[in-house]
Amino acid sequence: FFSSGFQVAPETKAVMKWLRSIPFVLSASLHGGELVVTYPYDYSRHPMEEKMFSPTPDEKVFKMLARSYAEAHPVMSDRSELRCGGNFVKRGGIINGAEWYSFTGGMADFNYLHTNCFEVTVEVGCEKFPLEEELFTIWHENRGALLNYMEMVHRGIKGIVSDKFGNPIKNARISVRGIRHDITTGN
Repeated sequence: FFSSGFQVAPETKAVMKWLRSIPFVLSASLHGGELVVTYPYDYSRHPMEEKMFSPTPDEKVFKMLARSYAEAHPVMSDRSELRCGGNFVKRGGIINGAEWYSFTGGMADFNYLHTNCFEVTVEVGCEKFPLEEELFTIWHENRGALLNYMEMVHRGIKGIVSDKFGNPIKNARISVRGIRHDITTGN
């Protein structure tokens, strides 16, 4: 995931270890500077393409997750192209990360490739550094969307993989036909 020689900060290593130790299945990273939900991959595999669509094998799931947030957000779901984030209106307020801009070392890509966690990035507003008095409005615009997104954890397949005696099996590989991305059971 990271190129050789790349120095990883101690706090980044700690988060990576934490993510591998707890079987998270859903997360969101909150950013500022635009109003859109991006989903993996954030890094385009093609070295010459800056803005190239780079889907994961779970593209349909990621689009569903991103839409669950965007459609519940009062401004992202507004169809006006003149508003903050209006250039994403025709896309429904979502975009593949690498298609927007490609970068390596992102948390959403790491989570997808190295854990069972599906993560989207939520750009919560067009101000990169909003003023303190704007935070209350930003929170209220995103609160319902965050709750809607969190409820998505109940979608999909869930259960316990166990042996013939009913004992849970740690690190069992689970494959879905047609999706070239396996997950493993937790502790």
